[in-house]
Amino acid sequence: SLATLAAEQERTLRRLISDTDEPVAADPDAHCSVDLAAALRVFADARVSVSAPADPVMVSAQKGAEIRAAVVNALDNVAHHAGPGARAFVLLEDLDDTVVVSVRDDGVGIAAGRLDEARRQGRLGVAQSIVGRIESLGGTAILDSDEGIGTEWDLTVPVTRVTR
Repeated sequence: SLATLAAEQERTLRRLISDTDEPVAADPDAHCSVDLAAALRVFADARVSVSAPADPVMVSAQKGAEIRAAVVNALDNVAHHAGPGARAFVLLEDLDDTVVVSVRDDGVGIAAGRLDEARRQGRLGVAQSIVGRIESLGGTAILDSDEGIGTEWDLTVPVTRVTR
């Protein structure tokens, strides 16, 4: 429908305006922070559900930008590979000294061995865009997927609480 197309165009434009594929340089101003919950809520649309705490989840600007970029990559993978009509679900959990972002979809899933095959072919998109970003923050990015069951990323990142 026209509304679905408009929503997708708006989402694409938001990404073009606010995202780069480059990692954020180390933040020289360590007290800068962002509300990760608000940064992730902007992805909510007809095909993406976002659940986050009602209170702000403040993290350093650098960590916020890198986590957001990893989520963008995961959502792009849903849009391009999960199949027509697939929905995505983003969940942010604030656990004292860590944040956990889960991005899952109800799409076609990834066949066993497919990511290893892509890596051997020199296509490192997932490894660099999601895993590399999260590991550069001292965190872990765990992928759970198989054909027919969809895909889920669990991104766990240690955080030091900062204020605005």
